[in-house]
Amino acid sequence: MPLAKALLTFAVATAITVAQAAAQTEIKFGHVGAPGSLFAQSAELYAERANAKLGSKAKVVVYGSSQLGGDGELLKKLKLGTVDLALPSTVMTSVAPEFGVFEMPYLVQDRGHAARIADKVVRPILGPIAEKAGYHILGVWENGYREITNNKKPIVKPEDLQGIKLRVPGGVWRVKMFKAYGANPSPMELKEVFVALQTGVMDGQENPLTQIYSQKFQEVQKYLSLTGHVYTPAYLTAGASWSRLPPDVQKILADTAKEVEPDILKLAAKLDSELIGKMKQSGIQVNEANKPAFVAASKAVYEEFAKEVPTGKELIDKSLGLAKGS
Repeated sequence: MPLAKALLTFAVATAITVAQAAAQTEIKFGHVGAPGSLFAQSAELYAERANAKLGSKAKVVVYGSSQLGGDGELLKKLKLGTVDLALPSTVMTSVAPEFGVFEMPYLVQDRGHAARIADKVVRPILGPIAEKAGYHILGVWENGYREITNNKKPIVKPEDLQGIKLRVPGGVWRVKMFKAYGANPSPMELKEVFVALQTGVMDGQENPLTQIYSQKFQEVQKYLSLTGHVYTPAYLTAGASWSRLPPDVQKILADTAKEVEPDILKLAAKLDSELIGKMKQSGIQVNEANKPAFVAASKAVYEEFAKEVPTGKELIDKSLGLAKGS
C-alpha cells in the first residue's frame, strides 16, 4: 500500500506539473475585433505563422471579441502580465501623448506612407516611449481608415456633424477633432457601441469599414459617409510577461510580428474594396464626403497638438515628410 500510495502521489504530482507547464506555454493574445474583422484575420494569420515556428516551445492562443476585456482593460492586463499580447490602437494615446500624432486628420496619405511612418517614426521614436511605460511594441499593423456612420443624415462637410451624438474610442484627440467639427463626441468601449446605436443613446460612430461591417453597425445605422478622416495603426503589444519568455520564443514572436506587416496592409486594402459593395447591398446609404472641407476644418487640431505635446510639431513634420513625393 505505501508503494501504491507513493506511485499515486507521484502520478498526481507529475500530472499537475505537466498541466502547469502546458498553461505556462500558452501565449494569450486578446483583441476587441469581431470574427471576420481585420483584427481577427490579422491575429489569426499571426498565430498561424508564429505557432508553426514555435512548435512545442509555446502556443499563441487568440481571444477576440473583447473576451479578455476592452482596449483599456487589455492595456491594464498587459501591465499585470495576465494577458501576453494585445492589439491596441487609438487607446495608445493613454499610454503616451506622442501616439496622438496618428489622431491628426488626413495625416496618412496611403498605406505605403503608413509603412514608412511605422519604420521611421513608430519604431525609433514611439517604440522606446512605450517601452518606458511598460509596453513592448512587436509589430505595427492596421486598424484602418475611419469612416462615419449615423442615423440622422449623410455627412458631406463638417457642419453636417453639428449636434450629432458620436461614439469615439478612448483618446483625447478624437474628441477634440469632432468637437472642432461641431459633433458631440463621447468615448465608449467598442463592445458597447451596437446597443448604444440601436437604442439611440448614440446617433453615430466612426470606425474603419472592417470594424463597422464585422460589428454589424450597418444593421442599426442609415448612413455611411466616406470621410477617411483618420488612419489608425494597431500595435501588436506585449507587457510584463514578455521578460519571462525564453529569448528564442521572444525572437520568433517579434520576427513574425514584423514579417506579417505587409500582408496585413494588403489584406486591409482588399477588405476595404470589398466592403463598400457589401455595405451598399446591406441597404445603408453610402456617400462621399468633401474631404478638402474636413482638411480645412482640421487646422486647429494640428496647432493644438503641436502646442500641447512637447515633440508634437516634430512628429507631425517628420510624418508628413515621409509622404510620397516629399
